[in-house]
Amino acid sequence: MSGPESGPVSGPGDVPAKRRVPQQTRSRGRVARLLEVTGELVVDGGVEKVNTRAIATAAGIPVASLYQYFADKDEILLALVERDLAEMDAQVAADLAALSLLSVRTIVETTMRAYVKVYLRRPAFVVFWLRGRTNAEFNDYCRGHNRLMAGQLFELARSAGLVADPSTTVHAQLAVEVADRIFQLAFEDSLEGHPTIIDEGIDVVTSYLENHATPAGISGVARQW
Repeated sequence: MSGPESGPVSGPGDVPAKRRVPQQTRSRGRVARLLEVTGELVVDGGVEKVNTRAIATAAGIPVASLYQYFADKDEILLALVERDLAEMDAQVAADLAALSLLSVRTIVETTMRAYVKVYLRRPAFVVFWLRGRTNAEFNDYCRGHNRLMAGQLFELARSAGLVADPSTTVHAQLAVEVADRIFQLAFEDSLEGHPTIIDEGIDVVTSYLENHATPAGISGVARQW
């Protein structure tokens, strides 16, 4: 979409988003509605059954109006992924900011449970990402986000003195990918997630990262506000 009410968007990973975001309130509301109904359709019937005509019908707008904002179904799905990942980032940031004690365990548990909160609010992301991954572009986008998150968490732990030398972001990236796989298993057959798998997964990721922690990383340090 072009025009004075739009601006370019870039994604967090290796794949830039092609979509242009509307700035006017009415247009933003229409885009938000399109994303909501797309999420509902994904949950109800899976990604494969979603198409632009079904999305437009569910949103109560002509298909031609949908194309003012999105070129095709994939652009809508990517926008849905962008929205949900942004919500996850905000949840993680808020929950980590509330921690009074920083340790490998508190950072891992807080981050993973923050993700679970958003998975429960945004079941379409569970269907699309944790169960799907059939689209290479979306896979690259989300994996890029994983790398970004790993880097941010590593820097938080390193700055707090929790990380032993010569640990690098590679260890954080591996931990994030393991956590991602754990979520896949936990939400494989339930949109509520399997609590035992989540709890055990937190222990698995924590145990791995504690191998690369300082004594303070295991015992914890008081947050310096």
